Amino acid sequence: MTVIALVSAKSCGVTTSALALTMSSARPSLLAECDPAGGTVRAGLFKAQITAGTGLYHLAAAERAGEDALAQAFASHLVRLDESGHRQVLPGLTDPAQAPALTRTWPALAQVMRVLSDEGGYDVVIDAGRLALEAGSIHPSLTPAPLLHGADLVLLVVRATDQSLALARHMTEPLHTELTERGTGADALGILLIEDGPRRAHEVSEALRLPVMAALPWEPDTAAYLAGTGRAPRTLKKSALLRSARTALDHLQAAASRRTLHQQYPPAFPTPAAPQLAGVLQRLGQGGGARG
Repeated sequence: MTVIALVSAKSCGVTTSALALTMSSARPSLLAECDPAGGTVRAGLFKAQITAGTGLYHLAAAERAGEDALAQAFASHLVRLDESGHRQVLPGLTDPAQAPALTRTWPALAQVMRVLSDEGGYDVVIDAGRLALEAGSIHPSLTPAPLLHGADLVLLVVRATDQSLALARHMTEPLHTELTERGTGADALGILLIEDGPRRAHEVSEALRLPVMAALPWEPDTAAYLAGTGRAPRTLKKSALLRSARTALDHLQAAASRRTLHQQYPPAFPTPAAPQLAGVLQRLGQGGGARG
């Protein structure tokens, strides 16, 4: 299916949007909370019911032990978002100081995401958090750049306010350059608009010179629940946010498919996944992932 990475210039609801997309998917789905500044799902939606013994940080040591160890660790550190286990989350870091340990792990994780999407039929949503820059470029260790490089789509999450647009404007050129030089191409870059503010989609697109690929409504009750600060709405699945997220996923899937068809340099033959990484799919099929 698709690998979608969400980023922001500042806290703009990236994690909430990522959760909405993951929970609304009609297909198996995974949210990978990969913000180097630390994750919020553990303390938020799960209300600290997941210990520090589960999550992203532990994959660094596993990766150093080899691909098979990484595949086993990846499956065992997922947590269910629903009873069926079709929607899962990889909880993020508990301490930003853990981020440097993952620098050499990001490329291997990017490959795992690709396997889940291409061979497992998963919708993979990566919460890459707030972008960090260094000398006008993507910071090599404070942003999980390899995950952006391998994504089908990279969405800059912005609110429909002048303040949000002003902050995001400084991020578009570094992202454009990064995806052109190291990713799948600058046309992977677009906007996920949170409709919280007076600006319309065409105004946001014109201001940032990027297409608005999807939009989500501002629905405080559902957003508060996903952030862990409010109760679940009585009709969560029918909430405007999750309904719009389902539509957004359809649009994003179509956009990713169009990109695939128009790739200038498609491989003559698909590159087979390493057998060890393909084992991730087998382990997930056997019910991998803890119950949230």
